[in-house]
Amino acid sequence: MFKRLFKQPTLRAVVAHLLGRYLQFALRTTRWTLHGEANVGAYFAGRPCIAAFWHERLPLMPALWLMAKQRRPANRMHVLISRHRDGRLIAAILRRFSAEPIHASSSRGGASGARALLDLLEHGAMVAVTPDGPRGPRRTAAPGVAHIAALANVEILPCSGQTTHRWTLGSWDRMVVPLPFGRGVLVCAQPIAVPRETWRDCLPMIVQSLNQVADIADNLCARSA
Repeated sequence: MFKRLFKQPTLRAVVAHLLGRYLQFALRTTRWTLHGEANVGAYFAGRPCIAAFWHERLPLMPALWLMAKQRRPANRMHVLISRHRDGRLIAAILRRFSAEPIHASSSRGGASGARALLDLLEHGAMVAVTPDGPRGPRRTAAPGVAHIAALANVEILPCSGQTTHRWTLGSWDRMVVPLPFGRGVLVCAQPIAVPRETWRDCLPMIVQSLNQVADIADNLCARSA
């Protein structure tokens, strides 16, 4: 019954509004610390890149986008989102954080989504991708992130976040939902250059870096708890 009701656009809009308001409250009442300022500074200043992070940390990453916008008001994150109705719900929530969704799907629309990302990167935008989204497997990178980076000649910026006050869902990705009034960490690792000719060879490095940056965020957050 809930799934049938959730197909109604009006109900989806109400849910997106409530979840968006909650996420704004939770993120804004969290005391954030940025680790890896040297790695992200050029992108805050306007250099194009692909910010990559695991799907499980998606609810935390708008804190990084808000930080980028504070440093440079013109900054606006463009996020690759599924065309599925769950993706449309996520897109409505992310718009509250100056993020512009780019809809694509592995079954339809993937090529148009890739073209849109390439065009944005060519014009100096920052884009965000969850390489294991929207359906997993968890922490397994699809090849698209490396391919787009190679075609656009931009670097991949591995990112993650964690907070002391959180709720971990029982979903396939074990998504982290922030709770208010915690201490949070945002971590940006050294960017990864992806050669056009050997982009497939970079996938293991991307997976390793995304796992490492998530572990670093977890460890830093545990110390501050």
